[in-house]
Amino acid sequence: MDFGLSEEQALLDETVRRFLDERLPMSRVREVVESESGVDDEGWRALAELGVAGALVPEAFGGAGLSLLDAAVIATALGHGAAPLPFVGSSVLATLLLRDVADGDVQAQWLPALAGGGARIAVGIAERVEARQGAGLTEAEGGLSGTALFVLDGQDADAFWLVCGDDAHLVRAGAAGLTAKPLPTIDRTRRCVEVGLEDAVPEASYRGVGASLDRVLDAGRIVLAADILGGCDRALALSVAYATDRKQFGRPISTFQAVKHMCAEMAAAIEPSRSLVWYAAHAWDALPDEAPLLATLCKAHLSDVGHDVMRTATQVHGGIGFTDECDLQFWFKREGLSRQLLGGPEALRAHAARLQGIA
Repeated sequence: MDFGLSEEQALLDETVRRFLDERLPMSRVREVVESESGVDDEGWRALAELGVAGALVPEAFGGAGLSLLDAAVIATALGHGAAPLPFVGSSVLATLLLRDVADGDVQAQWLPALAGGGARIAVGIAERVEARQGAGLTEAEGGLSGTALFVLDGQDADAFWLVCGDDAHLVRAGAAGLTAKPLPTIDRTRRCVEVGLEDAVPEASYRGVGASLDRVLDAGRIVLAADILGGCDRALALSVAYATDRKQFGRPISTFQAVKHMCAEMAAAIEPSRSLVWYAAHAWDALPDEAPLLATLCKAHLSDVGHDVMRTATQVHGGIGFTDECDLQFWFKREGLSRQLLGGPEALRAHAARLQGIA
């Protein structure tokens, strides 16, 4: 039995990585992260033509209709390139909310636009949500009032999915009473915003859909884990290249036993993590009873692996490892944000214990 990726998935991975190498090299990434939007709009539209933006959009709405494992393959490639693109928020979380929660009219309005790269929807599934009335986002006098933090891919978004408890609300960016201001994080390759609501009227609201929301949240955790995995691959490659070129005492530092061990430890941590990401994504598609626990543990484990790999890679690079001149810092900081999005490792392991009924 073959437990690896299919030929089509391997080709998908190769295609996205080749595109990023040609269209979004690190010189271009540095330009984009300094721009006002922080997103390579031209590159995103080009990727949409390859089916990336609409990977999870059903074919009936102009998408590719791929599986979550396919999306995880894409996320790994995007993480490898530190791509400043709205894949996790708009193409995964928002798309799945539209696909699995929204009604047909809302789907017909938004899904084709997402698939074509002509629209972006940000998603707020924050661990900390404050409101002026009650717990979470609440309806008051026909509108929503409250605050949603760390709304992913929110810069220049066309609409916002705001989730609180068992309810989900879709609000247009231009709605009266909605404000979205940048919420800076250490990661400049993905933009978060803080959304404020003051009697803002949603375009659509869906209540009591907790089971579907949990499933979307699981998908988001798996894809974030895949993004971390791609970053770990790149950090290891950068470390090996640097150690080969850097010379001390007349020879490359890659010949030093301590440096060899550091690179070997990174590789040993990364490879089993790859299988975990693949299996968690497969379970989300094919084994729904196993998926919640696997998604939780996958994100927790990759968060820790990513932290260790980035720290070790920085050490291999020596004093320049964390400087802005060194490309490695993009992946170091990207992993730092991914580690906390949708739950840090400690919170996720506590959640896993609850899922198993042991806490």
